[in-house]
Amino acid sequence: MKMIKTIQYMVVAGAMALISLTSCLDVEPESAIPTDQAMATFDDAEQTVTGIYALLKSSALYSGYLTLLPDVQSDLVYAIDGYSNTFGNFWQWQIRPTASEIEAVYAALYQVISNCNFYLENIDKVMEKQVVEEKILTLDQYTGEVYTIRALAYSELLKCFCKAYDPATAEQELGVVLRKGYALPERSVRASLKESYEFVLSDLQMAEELLDPDNDQISAAFMTQAVAYALHARVALYMQNWEDAVKYSSLVIDHPRKVYSLSPANSLYTSDMTYFDYMWNYDVGTEIIWRVGFTATSYGGALGSVFLHFTNDYTYYYPDYVPAQWVLDLYDSGDMRYSSYFYELQTGHDHQLTWPLLVKYYGNQDLISGSLVYHVNMPKPFRLAEQYLIRAEALCRQEKPDFAGASRDMNTLRSNRYVSGGAISLTEKDYLEKIAEERVRELYMEGFRLHDLKRWGSLYNGGGFERTPQQHSLTEGSSLRITADNPLFVWPIPQHEIEAPGSEVVGNESNK
Repeated sequence: MKMIKTIQYMVVAGAMALISLTSCLDVEPESAIPTDQAMATFDDAEQTVTGIYALLKSSALYSGYLTLLPDVQSDLVYAIDGYSNTFGNFWQWQIRPTASEIEAVYAALYQVISNCNFYLENIDKVMEKQVVEEKILTLDQYTGEVYTIRALAYSELLKCFCKAYDPATAEQELGVVLRKGYALPERSVRASLKESYEFVLSDLQMAEELLDPDNDQISAAFMTQAVAYALHARVALYMQNWEDAVKYSSLVIDHPRKVYSLSPANSLYTSDMTYFDYMWNYDVGTEIIWRVGFTATSYGGALGSVFLHFTNDYTYYYPDYVPAQWVLDLYDSGDMRYSSYFYELQTGHDHQLTWPLLVKYYGNQDLISGSLVYHVNMPKPFRLAEQYLIRAEALCRQEKPDFAGASRDMNTLRSNRYVSGGAISLTEKDYLEKIAEERVRELYMEGFRLHDLKRWGSLYNGGGFERTPQQHSLTEGSSLRITADNPLFVWPIPQHEIEAPGSEVVGNESNK
């Protein structure tokens, strides 16, 4: 049995910045760490991994842009009169290759990849010096975590900056620049979409072999075998590999130690808080597979700010965005997620709009009470609920559909969300519509909607979406009609990546 982890990555004493970037991909010679001086000992390796986890706290990633922008860009929210213009270019679909948010996401993901490459390039030398079995096993665990993180970073680049995966055309479509090493120069050229996804799968295979299932635990702040399986299930779904999506989601859902269970919204944890409420209020829950660990002195961005802005005067709420009415209408009266996610409040804007505001990211209550840090929650990129939704969709879309099995998964999820009722049945005619609606109800503002619309294309609702103005919504963008073939479903490659010296990076259609 491998050693249980000896450090908690949510406690980070100073983030390591292993590289300084001009291009997101190229390391400047004067800023690179000499490979004969870095990561020579067990402690060096441990600190390197700690630094990689610190990078994941970036507000360009899960505690900010990577989570919020795909949903703001889609049909889930409306900008309202008086908003601060935060993310306005995304909401209005006026996204340019020079957008600071695009550059930040791209750079942050490649910085994570570069630091992972640094670790993987040096870990064998560290391993050679180890004689204590406990340390060898721990380094195996760390290496599995790093492979998982690199796979995750590449998967996010593929979601944001590449077309939806079609097995018939993936070999001809553009993927991402695959950086496989740290010290040696590599061409800045995009691999095919197929090759890029295969690289993610190869990293996951390495991770799954190295990670010890005994380390799987709820609300983990580090990568576990269950996280690797959950990511594998998501990637398989995106690749239209329905059998693998079922296989890997099942490895999490049907964990041999039954580690994970849905946090019920219809069962009280305290006298006034359900288990589901507690998960969002304190960032701890039985269904959290991996969260980005924050502390009062080390945290990332504030996911809830654009939906509340309570900190403007600590009296009124000044949201930039409010939930779309059609989203609010999706929740039945018995659906307890509604009261966990939304609360009707009067805004402090001049028009004094009263609307159900998103309070899902009001903030971790410990951070609020201890440090007056509002609207900061630990991001939860992997929850068990998503795995049920992945398996349900894959069961419906495999060669021999299993609508009964998919219905069971949907009803397992809904039985943990409804105070009563909620049972549904999926059929060949309506499964995609029902699963799409359930993904909105469950995963609202967790960063999935844009990518879902892109991968479903015309299969869902004819493709794309159309906004209808609602009360005090901003005129610009409220009547937007987006078709499934709009090039901005794929974000543009940052312009400076294309123009960097020696770059062979080709832009997307949205770069034109």
